[in-house]
Amino acid sequence: MSELTHLDRTGAANMVDVADKPATARVAEAEGFVLMRPETVALIRAGDAKKGDVLGTARLAGIMAAKRTHELIPLCHPLLLTRVRVECELDDALPGIRVTAEARVCGQTGVEMEALTAVSVACLTLYDMVKAADRAMRIEGIRLLAKRGGRSGDYRVPS
Repeated sequence: MSELTHLDRTGAANMVDVADKPATARVAEAEGFVLMRPETVALIRAGDAKKGDVLGTARLAGIMAAKRTHELIPLCHPLLLTRVRVECELDDALPGIRVTAEARVCGQTGVEMEALTAVSVACLTLYDMVKAADRAMRIEGIRLLAKRGGRSGDYRVPS
């Protein structure tokens, strides 16, 4: 484990200076789950949610959130994202929805926080869209799956 980069010599939080780092292609992938009753999955699958297109709204919310990560998470750099992809897959075995996100940039710092923020906000949106039908839903397992690029190298969750 390397030292924490967002703390100065006195322990005060600060934004990392990335000016001397080369711009490189960087990618991050994240996932999370919204667990719900089988009846709630069926409601979403049938398109009968009162608030409308549950999966489409969650995808859009996740993309929008990734673009605003620097406004939500202290000390994150604003990034010129080149791609954000959010997918919401109904899964009867959970039962629930698996949310995945991929964020890409050609820049001087990574996009892990953007991918994680996309997943988090998409999961929250899914909850909001069908909470009237199932208040016992749980959001779980939000994590980084993989990252590529940058000085720290590549990372993938061990299988």
